[in-house]
Amino acid sequence: MGAMFRSEEMSMVQLLIQPEAAYQSVAELGELGIAQFRDLNADINMFQRKYTSEIRRCEEMERKIGYIRREIVKDSVTIPDMPEEIPRTPNSREIIDLEAQLEKTENEIVELSENNHALLQNFMELTELKHVLAKTQVFFSDKSNVQNLEATGGEAANDGKPLGFVAGVITRERIIGFERMLWRVSRGNIFLRQAALDEALVDPKTGDSVHKIVFVAFFQGEQLKSRVKKVCAGYHASLYPCPNEYNEREEMLRGVRTRIEDLKMVLGQTQDQRQRVLLNVAKELPNWEIIVKKVKAIYHTLNMFNVDVSKKCLFGEAWVPTVSLQDVKTALVNGSAAVGSAVPSFLNIIETNEDPPTYYRTNKFTRGFQNLIESYGIATYREANPALYTIITFPFLFAIMFGDLGHGMILLLLGLWMVLWEKTLDKNKEEIWQLFFGGRYIILLMGIFSMYTGFVYNDLFSKGMNIFGSGWSINYNTSTVMENKELQLNPTTDYSETVYWYGLDPLWMLATNKIIFLNSFKMKLSIIFGVVHMIFGVSMSLVNHNHFRRNINVLLEFIPQMLFLVLLFAYMCFMMFFKWIMYSAVTDEDHLKPGCAPSVLIMFINMMLFKSQEPLDTCKEFMFDGQDTLQVIFIVLGLICIPWLLLAKPFYIMFQRKKKGTDHGSEVAHQSSSNHHDDEPMSEIFIHQAIHTIEYILSTISHTASYLRLWALSLAHAQLSEVLYNMVFTIGLSNDSYVGAILIYLVFWPWSVLTIGILVGMEGLSAFLHTLRLHWVEFMSKFYDGLGYAFMPFSFKAMLEQEEAE
Repeated sequence: MGAMFRSEEMSMVQLLIQPEAAYQSVAELGELGIAQFRDLNADINMFQRKYTSEIRRCEEMERKIGYIRREIVKDSVTIPDMPEEIPRTPNSREIIDLEAQLEKTENEIVELSENNHALLQNFMELTELKHVLAKTQVFFSDKSNVQNLEATGGEAANDGKPLGFVAGVITRERIIGFERMLWRVSRGNIFLRQAALDEALVDPKTGDSVHKIVFVAFFQGEQLKSRVKKVCAGYHASLYPCPNEYNEREEMLRGVRTRIEDLKMVLGQTQDQRQRVLLNVAKELPNWEIIVKKVKAIYHTLNMFNVDVSKKCLFGEAWVPTVSLQDVKTALVNGSAAVGSAVPSFLNIIETNEDPPTYYRTNKFTRGFQNLIESYGIATYREANPALYTIITFPFLFAIMFGDLGHGMILLLLGLWMVLWEKTLDKNKEEIWQLFFGGRYIILLMGIFSMYTGFVYNDLFSKGMNIFGSGWSINYNTSTVMENKELQLNPTTDYSETVYWYGLDPLWMLATNKIIFLNSFKMKLSIIFGVVHMIFGVSMSLVNHNHFRRNINVLLEFIPQMLFLVLLFAYMCFMMFFKWIMYSAVTDEDHLKPGCAPSVLIMFINMMLFKSQEPLDTCKEFMFDGQDTLQVIFIVLGLICIPWLLLAKPFYIMFQRKKKGTDHGSEVAHQSSSNHHDDEPMSEIFIHQAIHTIEYILSTISHTASYLRLWALSLAHAQLSEVLYNMVFTIGLSNDSYVGAILIYLVFWPWSVLTIGILVGMEGLSAFLHTLRLHWVEFMSKFYDGLGYAFMPFSFKAMLEQEEAE
């Protein structure tokens, strides 16, 4: 957890690497994933950099791998998932071998594909010819063909010349236009016969099913024959030879069928060979893809390096966590040793004014909470990290709004399921699921904390639990209890003054004034937790001031901010506790007797307005002697904090500038500057501080009121749960006979679906979003700048995980 309190300390390093060891050294750093390289060639076109040719070789290998993958997918061959153990980065010789293997594999698959395509094309043509020969039997046996041609009115129908014909196949979609075109070009002197094929054919180019029609066009004369063939070519109709004689057609048909059977056998053998090749390739394909991606990433990184004038050394710059400097040195040594370089590589730490990146070492438990914070903004380098405290405060504030032992148990079971089976569930790479799955430990803790607050609220699916025995007793006789639906219990006689051991007394769950009591209780709790949360946020600003050595800001900003918050709102919380301790329903002192407890809210309003209010009867206006004087002192000190916060820092900066003999436009390094105001004129500093002061003073009031959402959502959740129970589940409980048991079984399912869908799903999401807002706005705004940028190291693992997710 110590690593999450503040981001890692970063160092800018310069790497001096020999060209022959550069590839292997960068590969070693990629395996470690601890260096974020700077592009030293930002002004050079990508196509003019040193390793552009190597990147093109990698892109060519990616093209070949993409083609191989498409062919594998086309044949429905299963490709293994990415291996758990990432293959090591190949050396230069292995890259050449991989290129040759990919070239050979691609050529083999291309050859098999071309052969297969040619065989399929031949098979389709033979199949069409078979259908032409079979379907045209009826055309030639029909003597009405000549009569039909004569009936068309053709001028050459009676000159004694024999009829000519062409036979072929055309797609079903083109037959209508084809027939019309033949009629027009021949002026009605062509007779067309057609018959649809019984089965669909497979197009060898696309693999789609195609419905075709066999046709025979009868005509007279060579001129019409030429026109018919042109029309057939225009409509992409396939023409096939068809003998005039029956015996010749039969003999040709038998020959075609024999060739088809032989071709089927050849196609089967070709497909088996293709399957064997693709199966063998599919086993290696994931490794090939990973290797090529790693090699390409290495050369892209090397293109960020500069080459010295003598071209004997490469030098680059990178951000590295300070604690990992020795690992970088070791990687450079291993890279040089791998290629047998006689000249070692060097690492130098260099000074820079550039802001370092922000880097936290997280694990699968803390990653989800860190993501919540970084969704608001990446932390400024080395400022206090709210994620460490969010691990506790986030599920706790959520649970205040979601407090129900039963609903919390459902969340707990959901979180446990995702945690215990995380290896299996993590294989689902859908974006929404990964977003949900990444917060599995947040859901787990939200369930645990919700069960805790549900136990405090004594709430289990809107029902109370009498575990430790109520402190109240009923002293009415049986007849009175049965005759009166609403009876009042007197705290003096019916309350044992024994506090319920844990949480709320179960009798409150039966009281008619339950909502009034819970309203007051949860409203006060919301304000108390809210003020504590904000005080903690302001306290974290002190941690930042001390770390960045802005000690003057402690006096000029932290102290007035804390005083204003504590003297007004922490005092109000103190009065709540004081009232709970000093007043009770059975108090018998003169000024502490029942009914004399003053309203904390009215007291606070009167305090802010310097107003006094006469109490009723013999009650006192204040809870203790001297409270009125103390409140005036608190108000005066709180008002003093406003000009203190508004003017102290600008005047201090002005004094420092005058002391050093500078005007408002010069650059002066001063300790109080938390936002780099060194070169700002004093007018802008006054305006900036005025905005900051107004924002803090007003937000302190509005943020305190904002925490009332804890009370509002908790009350709404409890009431919605009670309404759902009374309107649905009690249907089965209202019947005393055996029918009631059946009804309970029947109504349980809609009740459980509504409970999970509305109370757990929708209400849980609402509570989650409100909790997120309380952390982002009310808590983090007190100390968190969030103006940094994330550490993005050169890492093979991160690169492959990101590409797999995409």
